[in-house]
Amino acid sequence: MNARRLAQALRDPDGVAALDAGGWNALVAMARAERLIGTLALRIGDRPVPAAVRPILSDARLDAEREARQALWEADRAAEALAGQDVPVVLLKGTAYAAAGLRAGQGRFIGDLDILVPRDAMERVERALIDAGWEWVKDDPYDDAYYRQWMHELPPMIHAARDRMIDVHHTVLPLTARQTPDAAAMIAQAVPITNQLSMLSPEDRVCHAAAHLLADGDLAGGLRNLWDIYCLLDGVDGAALEARAARHGLLPHVRQARRLANALYGEGARLTLWDRIVMARLLARDGWGRERRRLLRFAFYLRSHWLRMPPAMLARHLFAKWRRGHRPV
Repeated sequence: MNARRLAQALRDPDGVAALDAGGWNALVAMARAERLIGTLALRIGDRPVPAAVRPILSDARLDAEREARQALWEADRAAEALAGQDVPVVLLKGTAYAAAGLRAGQGRFIGDLDILVPRDAMERVERALIDAGWEWVKDDPYDDAYYRQWMHELPPMIHAARDRMIDVHHTVLPLTARQTPDAAAMIAQAVPITNQLSMLSPEDRVCHAAAHLLADGDLAGGLRNLWDIYCLLDGVDGAALEARAARHGLLPHVRQARRLANALYGEGARLTLWDRIVMARLLARDGWGRERRRLLRFAFYLRSHWLRMPPAMLARHLFAKWRRGHRPV
């Protein structure tokens, strides 16, 4: 068994009627593990489900609604903190989807607040957020220096009173990554949500999601990211998307993301061998929602770092993290 059952339920929620008790246990466990339980609950809607499942789905819908309200309030607080800085503030990921009422935000559990600002405004933004009550999460000098020198964002910050995280980005991939998306162009083409907040254009939303899934991380939680992409593709002009992806150096990743999204959640797609390997990583869960295929996951962990930095730098970084007690997978 793997997480394909979850993808099938999202694609065709009518199919859950055929599940037995074991099938429901596996589906709920996988949806929770992938943080898709709220999305699944909304997709199933009012369809008949077992009595034991009904409160689980009801609670998931309520939890997703609560998280969306919290995320929007946190975005409002960040906008207020930065109001005097004359800095464009672009919401990213789940908070942006919720703020704009996009399908990708429906039922989505939202964690950190992610914003994109111009790189030359980072110092001003940092000071303003600290003055407004945010503080650093990491106190390791190595991590702090690594973020500031090489990453696409400030070290993560948390609000002292509200216990909510914010990630302040100046671009969408690490500076050492092989791809260098044009963050200035993304900010220039951002679409206003309020007087103070914007979100990426439809094409750039897909580009960012594809970069986050395929050009940066180890694909952990990738089914949710791929569901985002499937939803974000709806109504986007294919030619405009291809042109924008080419500008950001992300065309292969966007094309692969479209194939994978259509293969799992849409009408199907012809997959390459590499697509099938990525798919195996995305679906690597058992009937209890636990991750499986340890060697495959470790290979993608190494790949994520290989994509982020040159070999010598990668070796130094992994050794430094190992000395500090970090153990992957």
